Amino acid sequence: MAKVLVGMSGGVDSSVTAALLQEQGHEVTGGFIKNWSDSKDLWTGECQWRGERRDALRVAAKLGIDLLTFDFEKDYRARVLDRMFAEYQAGLTPNPDVLCNEEVKFGLFFEEAMRRGFEYVATGHYARISRDAEGTAHLLKGVDPAKDQSYFLYRVPQQVLRRTLLPIGGYQKKDVRELAQKFGLPTAQKPDSQGICFVGKLDFHEFLRKKLPPTPGEIVSRAGEVLGHHDGLDAYTIGQRQGIQVSKDGKAWYVAKKDRAHNRLIVVPDREDPLLYTAQAVLHDVVWCTGHRPRSKTVDVAIRYHQHPVRSTIEDVGDDTYRLVFAEPVWGLAPGQSAVLFIGDECVGGGYLAEDANP
Repeated sequence: MAKVLVGMSGGVDSSVTAALLQEQGHEVTGGFIKNWSDSKDLWTGECQWRGERRDALRVAAKLGIDLLTFDFEKDYRARVLDRMFAEYQAGLTPNPDVLCNEEVKFGLFFEEAMRRGFEYVATGHYARISRDAEGTAHLLKGVDPAKDQSYFLYRVPQQVLRRTLLPIGGYQKKDVRELAQKFGLPTAQKPDSQGICFVGKLDFHEFLRKKLPPTPGEIVSRAGEVLGHHDGLDAYTIGQRQGIQVSKDGKAWYVAKKDRAHNRLIVVPDREDPLLYTAQAVLHDVVWCTGHRPRSKTVDVAIRYHQHPVRSTIEDVGDDTYRLVFAEPVWGLAPGQSAVLFIGDECVGGGYLAEDANP
């Protein structure tokens, strides 16, 4: 049996992760990560992380294990939030949960675990890892399609996947709740967390404006008719419908393109407008989960969480950059988004959509 450091967030998924590993005979220690101290509990006014840590401590006490606390807040702001703000300011649409997993949970946390002599880290992600005869770790979708989180883990490097355990990836969410009841965990009925990794649910537009000043401009139709005004292109993403200050003809308007040269937001009144569809895209900063590109030139591509993957061919254009040619046009591609590649149930890699993702 192995010595395992479990990332315990104070939620039901990580609590059951620790309990399952302990039941399997592993030497389990909990690890709570403090990354953000600005969010406050609406009822008590205290820093939200304190309540989460308190729940993690209660679970650790129930299981009879130690709980270590790691303060990564400075690094989290620099590696995740500052990068996220910079990419939004550049007109991109980053995914902070992907960044958080790469830089913090399977970056700083993993490094600290190895430094302290742990053999594995474990988290409560809904994904699976299989290991072949050569010891290569393969990242697989979780069995619960409604909760599968493999999309967010595609940038976890092979050397980390080899030393990672994901015990709940083989369960349905309802089964995890039942296990929490079985183990008598105090978090069994706790609601799932929402929002940005470690920050929580918030008004994202307001969150951006705390860091990025407004840069007002016009909202126009594809013909150039001025329909309204925005306070900064950074607050919008391709395909967005909510929060657009346009009321012409009582229609629902969709963001179709950002004209950064003229600080204009181009919108269309029809979700099926051709401007919202893309036949091919360039993918840069591509990583492969096993450390090697698969032989197949055909992959299934998901460009957002819970999107049904689209069959695509992938062409190498050099320098960790690839071109995706979709079997059918894809709706709502935005530069900066993660395009994650699958072959069957296996997540084989992914990268970031380049600027010409929505030409």
